[in-house]
Amino acid sequence: MAARAKGTGQAKGRRSPAKPKAPATATAPAKPKAPATSKAPAPAPAPAPAPAATTPAPAAAAASPAGQRPAGLLLAAAAQVIEAVGLCVAAAFGAISTADGKSSQAASGVALTVLAVAAAVGIALIAVALAKARPWSRTPTAMTQLFVIIGGIALLDGDRPEWGVPALLLAAACLVGLLTPASLRALNRPSVQRQ
Repeated sequence: MAARAKGTGQAKGRRSPAKPKAPATATAPAKPKAPATSKAPAPAPAPAPAPAATTPAPAAAAASPAGQRPAGLLLAAAAQVIEAVGLCVAAAFGAISTADGKSSQAASGVALTVLAVAAAVGIALIAVALAKARPWSRTPTAMTQLFVIIGGIALLDGDRPEWGVPALLLAAACLVGLLTPASLRALNRPSVQRQ
């Protein structure tokens, strides 16, 4: 009788009638508790934690009237979109150079073009998430700007100021918009209050 049935956690052997009654008895008091929770005193304490849990939301709403996104956040998202478009233009130039035979190897030119388009799509998706104030979008946006700054400096070093200066200006605008206090509040996850 001490042996346990496989996977059930109960002892083998015959069951006493008291064990099935215990769950039935346990469910019977649950029914009276359900109407007790539906009485007026029970819902009154339930709404009290709800305003405490939503106190971070009014702070974010105060930063932007009528639930609109902060201007800095929209600036950062717009800069991300412009960077994605610029990357698509660079990919088009790379594809044209590869097609004209100006690439050292055709396979590497095609691979770089495909990689640039994939990166542009990724940056555009991050921009959409940033415009929707998704908390996870802050880190990819900041990392993207780090790479844009590195690329902009490399372009300036390679005597391409017509590409490097706009890249650096866009990265600066995006970081400024991303790091404004209103944007940081909008991108913060609401704190979970435990009772």
